[in-house]
Amino acid sequence: MKKILSIMVRNRPGVLSHVAGLVTRRGYNVESIAAGPTENPEITRINLVVSGDGPILEQVVKQVRKLVDVILVDDLTNDEPVTGELALITIKALGAKRAEALNVINLLNLTLSDIKEDSLTVMVAGTALTVDMAVNGLKPYGIQAMARTGLVALPRPTAPTD
Repeated sequence: MKKILSIMVRNRPGVLSHVAGLVTRRGYNVESIAAGPTENPEITRINLVVSGDGPILEQVVKQVRKLVDVILVDDLTNDEPVTGELALITIKALGAKRAEALNVINLLNLTLSDIKEDSLTVMVAGTALTVDMAVNGLKPYGIQAMARTGLVALPRPTAPTD
């Protein structure tokens, strides 16, 4: 089982370290962690994806809520959040394989970010499934390097009531 948490914190030095430290000290398995500013420059959103059994995951939420700079912990797991991920992927691209790789890049609608004599770097943004599809599509060409942001999530907006 996994939990997707959206944690709103005061934008202060060391807050991400405190959240990550709490999670690692307790031995929770972090699948991804991503942090960045929100529409309010005084608040940072930390997206944390943790896995484990139910009672352990409930403890994660309770412990994070106790941290001083935490404003809000929103468990998005069952709320069908809006999610996304970004990846940069460098592949080998020599000779005839280069043209073939470019066709796959176009077919998958990836953004070509860098071109070298022997390699191509692409960027893919979308759901985790979209990123996984791009990785799988590029594997036959030899992935030389890859960086993934991990999951970022927002609660799905609710329809206004009249």
